[in-house]
Amino acid sequence: MQAPTGEITRLLGKVREGDEAARAHLMTAVYAELRRLSAAMMRRERPGHSLQATELLHEAYLKLVGQEIDFANRAHFFAAASTVMRHILVDYARAHRSEKRGGGQVPVTLDENALFSAQQSEQMLALEEALQRLGKMDARQARIVELRFFGGLTEEEAADVLGVSSRTVKRDWKMAKAWLFSEMNS
Repeated sequence: MQAPTGEITRLLGKVREGDEAARAHLMTAVYAELRRLSAAMMRRERPGHSLQATELLHEAYLKLVGQEIDFANRAHFFAAASTVMRHILVDYARAHRSEKRGGGQVPVTLDENALFSAQQSEQMLALEEALQRLGKMDARQARIVELRFFGGLTEEEAADVLGVSSRTVKRDWKMAKAWLFSEMNS
C-alpha cells in the first residue's frame, strides 16, 4: 500500500527537524514504493544478478538517510532514491566487468547465461556513459532521464523536482530518449 503524498512530505519535514520517530515512520511509509522502484530497476538487469531488489532498496535507503539530505518533498526523496539506486547498479556493473576481465576471480566455464550477463552489464555501463555525455551537453535532459527512467517519476513529479513545467519535461524527455537511442545504437 502506498502512503499518501502529503504524509511522506510531512514525515520528511519532521525528519528535517530532527524527529527520530518520524525517521522510523518514514521507512514504513516509503518502503512499498521503494520496493516497486528497486524491483523495476532489477527487472532491467541481467538474469542471475548477485544483487536482489530488497538488497538494492536497503542499500539505497541507508545511503539516503546517512547523508542528511534536506528533502523538500516526496518527489525530491524518490528522485534522490532513484539516483542512488542507479549509482549502486552502475557500481555493481563495473565490478562485474572487472571480474569478467579477470579481477582476481577463479575462471569458470562459460555458458549461455554467463554470456547474457556480461552483455547486460555492458549495456548498463554503455547507458551510464551515454547518460554522462548527455549530462555534459544538457544537464537537465540527463536529470530527466534519471528521474523518469530510473526513478519512475511522472512528468509532473519530475517537473516539481526540477522546478520547470511538465511541458518542458515532456519535450526534454522526448529529445533525451531520441539522443540516447542514437548514441546506444551507433
